[in-house]
Amino acid sequence: MNQPISSITVLNLHIPTPTGSSPIHPVLLRDEDGYTLVDTGMIGQFAELQSALKQLDVTLADIKRVILTHQDIDHIGNLGALLDAIPGLEVWAHAAEIPYLTGAQPLIKFTPERRALLPAPVLDLADQLLMQLPEINISRILADGDILPLQGGTQVIHTPGHTPGHLCLYFGEQQFLLAADELRIVEDQLVGPAPPATPDMPEALRSLNKLTSLNVSKVLCYHGGEYTQDPEKRIAELAANPEA
Repeated sequence: MNQPISSITVLNLHIPTPTGSSPIHPVLLRDEDGYTLVDTGMIGQFAELQSALKQLDVTLADIKRVILTHQDIDHIGNLGALLDAIPGLEVWAHAAEIPYLTGAQPLIKFTPERRALLPAPVLDLADQLLMQLPEINISRILADGDILPLQGGTQVIHTPGHTPGHLCLYFGEQQFLLAADELRIVEDQLVGPAPPATPDMPEALRSLNKLTSLNVSKVLCYHGGEYTQDPEKRIAELAANPEA
């Protein structure tokens, strides 16, 4: 089931893996001017995304904008399908991600080795998305410290390392940190970004320090879900000692 958090709803989508299914968590924000989708899921998940929205009585036409936390294929995978389905859809992202999101530079981690892991139908969809990227117009360029007019004021936190323009979002009224891939949950414990998927791990670990000043009662990790076991203390531990 998709879990409502006030006007913030965490979606549960599933990526098939050789060992089963790996859940990922885009987020739907409801505001007076419509809905915002934070990240879009993996390539090939458009039907599952539509089904999750339908369960919430949300249509594609209700979505006004997409915020992309970063360029990874499991975050931008349904962007092309959403742009095709929703005329005028806004796309918001950090400036450092724009060359990749618009096809000016290749996606950092969508390497031949990673392409080889995808089933042929998914790879075909991936290539369709890559062909669409040059046509994407970024409606709003996000910067560190921006306060967005969403959820009573949403803070943009630039946390580079996992990718150059990786973003976290902080919903101050709810004391809720959307950590994207800067944090994960592994065996019920909050940990830092995944080293194999983080090209600049030292920078990603330095970025953890940007999260230590926040009042946080709940963290959402794109991989792992929600963490509520004194997240402020745990984030401080990780910032001080990433191996903790």
